[in-house]
Amino acid sequence: MKHRRFAGGLVLAALLAASAHAQELTKGKLVYQASCAACHTSGLAGAPKLGDIAAWAPRVSAGTGPVYTNAIKGKGAMPPKGGNASLPDADLRAAVDFMLAQVRGEAAPPKPGVSMVPSAQTPVASVATAASAPAAPDPAVQESADPNAFNRLMLAPARRNRPPGEDGIHDPASPATALLQAPLRSFQSLARSNLGNYVDWVAALGKKQIQPRWDVRDPKAQATVMDLNIVREVKGSMHDVVFPHKQHTEWLDCSNCHPAIFTPQKGSNQISMAAIMLGQKCGVCHGKVAFPIQECRLCHARQKSAEARTAEAAGGGKP
Repeated sequence: MKHRRFAGGLVLAALLAASAHAQELTKGKLVYQASCAACHTSGLAGAPKLGDIAAWAPRVSAGTGPVYTNAIKGKGAMPPKGGNASLPDADLRAAVDFMLAQVRGEAAPPKPGVSMVPSAQTPVASVATAASAPAAPDPAVQESADPNAFNRLMLAPARRNRPPGEDGIHDPASPATALLQAPLRSFQSLARSNLGNYVDWVAALGKKQIQPRWDVRDPKAQATVMDLNIVREVKGSMHDVVFPHKQHTEWLDCSNCHPAIFTPQKGSNQISMAAIMLGQKCGVCHGKVAFPIQECRLCHARQKSAEARTAEAAGGGKP
């Protein structure tokens, strides 16, 4: 009898360890989808695709240490921490573990709401068998094969503003999710737009239809608004980019962008559409919680002067 209790304790300990590992994989998957999927689902710039055994084989054989180091410090076309300098090292390691698990054949993270801990009515042997059974491909990972999956505002119109239980963010198995108000109902009284999630947030703020809380501890705190436009001259036929601090600082404190995303020093920020489309620089917000990046005219807002157009046509434009 003592031996059976001892064996059962070992099985339970193993199951609890498996549950902890599954939770880490779940965390890693979320970090992967937010910071890594843009390159690793499509193989952009030579990034090894998720689940590609041949591409990951030399990395697996080298051990996790070098992979962690490369992910944190960057290597080749991959910027440090996937371009998200504020990402904690532990979160990045979790994302690496998740990607390595896909080629090692380890179990995928459990679906939300599914417990890995056996109940009193569940035979230990049955749970052990289920835990060791090979997992089916994770549909959430398969869906992220779309290189634009990270850009939630580039979804097809019919898929925007989905109810909380269908948006891929909230846990559909949680009873609390059903209590959340659906975005379409929340947004119906706000200023309208024809892009993104169909809300003109700047107009809604100007009309005081929404009142962002500046300080969670002080409901009377007011934003420190900086009314300053920065113009970035661009080469080619596109209009120059105008960055309005006013609209941004009505929502955000300076520390949200500086210095982790943009170094507050002239000439220190190399910004390209490629980086933005990968979710870096302006793409940290635009396409996720701000208007999508295909709305070119909203940023490229200053027409070039006749002299600038003539100079560029003659090959004398600024690099």
